[in-house]
Amino acid sequence: MAQRGEIESHLAALLAVDRFKDYGPNGLQVEGRAEVGRVVSGVTASLALIEAAIQAQADAILVHHGLFWRGQDGRITGWLRQRLAPLLAHGISLFAYHLPLDAHADLGNNAQLGLQLGLRAEARFGEQDLGFIGAAAGLPDAPALAERVRRALGRSPLLLPGDGRPLRRVAWCSGGAQGYFEAAIAAGADAFLTGEISEPQAHIARETGVAFLACGHHATERYGAPAVGAHLAAKFGLQHQFIDIENPA
Repeated sequence: MAQRGEIESHLAALLAVDRFKDYGPNGLQVEGRAEVGRVVSGVTASLALIEAAIQAQADAILVHHGLFWRGQDGRITGWLRQRLAPLLAHGISLFAYHLPLDAHADLGNNAQLGLQLGLRAEARFGEQDLGFIGAAAGLPDAPALAERVRRALGRSPLLLPGDGRPLRRVAWCSGGAQGYFEAAIAAGADAFLTGEISEPQAHIARETGVAFLACGHHATERYGAPAVGAHLAAKFGLQHQFIDIENPA
């Protein structure tokens, strides 16, 4: 067992929470019981994850996407009430870390995604240094990278092949980081992969020749939370379980 406050303090230091300008609060979002023995990790604090954590007898849930975001009007109604009520009823704490969980050099979404794809970061780029870039690691071209993504993540990415150039450097940033494409190009990438695509990226790929891969927001962010959960289990002697709630996005 560990004290909730001890876990909160440790995660704040580990993930350098104070370094980031973010879209919502990082850290303890819902206060549950004071002692934690079992942690469930997941990508998003959805009702399905919360109900699964209750079944798993969790004392705390650790996620990437929490309940509260900038721009919400603050009323506890509808879907937010449905998610919050069982957490309070069962005394379960909710810890959520957005950009800090993307950025951590070893346990974060981008570091762990790189491990899944056999890519090692040699440098960082983009706003708040969230983007990772490194050597292409034996990948001759963009279709080969797309096939590696398919095998590692279990889904075929949307591939914009650019001009078909050989790959020397690959950049990546998980989730909704399509706006980092131009920064990846400026950093010297021959291909950039992220979770989502918006309208401009198709034109940029054609016009610059740099390949773009949209691999799924959820699919690219499944790895940071369980890595941090496993870290907590080892440090504090907790039980940990990752629960993946399928999401096609």
